[in-house]
Amino acid sequence: MQISALPKSARPREKLIEQGPEALSNAELLAIFLRTGIKGLNAIELAESLLQEQQTLQRLFNASLEEFSALKGLGVAKYTQLQAVLELSRRYLKEECLRETVFQNPTAVRDYLSAQLRGLGHEVFMVLYLDNQNRLIKDEVLFHGTINAASVYPREVVKAALKYHSAAVIFAHNHPSGVAEPSEADKLITKKLQQGLALVDINVLDHLIVAGSHCISFAERGLI
Repeated sequence: MQISALPKSARPREKLIEQGPEALSNAELLAIFLRTGIKGLNAIELAESLLQEQQTLQRLFNASLEEFSALKGLGVAKYTQLQAVLELSRRYLKEECLRETVFQNPTAVRDYLSAQLRGLGHEVFMVLYLDNQNRLIKDEVLFHGTINAASVYPREVVKAALKYHSAAVIFAHNHPSGVAEPSEADKLITKKLQQGLALVDINVLDHLIVAGSHCISFAERGLI
């Protein structure tokens, strides 16, 4: 059945306008993005089929161009549209961090870091440089690869923090394995970084680990 033949209350666009986006299912939201279906499937049915095949939105959104284009009803044009939407979301979340101090809206910080780091196939180590009112000056990925004492250099972190005239920093890195619990290597390098930055009067406010939909805070665990 074509979507136009459905009752208005069951059409994703009309439902969103009347009830708000939070009232829509994942399939209905995805159907709005897809706009059209394929032979034998309307946009909602196609969305349901894609979600059933991929199991999660995250897996679908993190697919490479080749993987994405191989799925029925999708292709290069849809891939570029999706990447544009995801990048707009990341930039929106970054604006939230820039507009407020990080402790006025810690959820925005978590959302932003999760949007930046989840789904990556390799580990990256990111630093948020903050001013003396805990507002974001800049964020930067400093290191790539497994996070341990051999790959994260305190000297480089201190140099970068001084370069941006930081009063405080927040660290973040991802666990592609999906296990959010901090490892002993995570704890060790965090202590070393704290010690190095303390010598130049720069506070480490937190270290966040992003693993899939989970985000663990060292500060909340009492590890900082």
